Amino acid sequence: MVHTAIITTNYGDIKAELYPDSAPKTVKNFKDLVESRFYDGLIFHRIVPGFVIQGGDPNTRDLTDRTKWGTGGPGWNLRAEFNPNVHSRGALSMARSQDPHSAGSQFFIVLKDSNFLNGQYTVFGRVTSGMDVADKIASLKTNSDDSPIEAEQAKMIRVTFNV
Repeated sequence: MVHTAIITTNYGDIKAELYPDSAPKTVKNFKDLVESRFYDGLIFHRIVPGFVIQGGDPNTRDLTDRTKWGTGGPGWNLRAEFNPNVHSRGALSMARSQDPHSAGSQFFIVLKDSNFLNGQYTVFGRVTSGMDVADKIASLKTNSDDSPIEAEQAKMIRVTFNV
């Protein structure tokens, strides 16, 4: 059974196949957040061209106070589910703090093979179509904090989940 997430943006859809066999708790957490509409309206708040675009922080709902962007989550943490999936272009992986077991809702899409992340972050899916959309988001102008200057252009309008 294929689990698919669709992230609708201003530039089109990013579709990703999820890996419940290798990251079951992470995929369930992501699915639950999607079904509760947690991600709708959030911003890809960290854009590093040639590396990643990152989103999933509920603090990005407040476009006037960017000081908290990158610090928010759903109110709980997940245990890491390190697996053999690699951080190649298109990988969907959980963001976290220094603690490997601190992921919650923030995730990133890998723009360029980044194998140095393997075994340190939980890869829970892979983009199957829409990397051109991710690249358009990655090309947005950013400030010194790697956040998009025109945040509305980096918005996840709606995120859906199909089984």
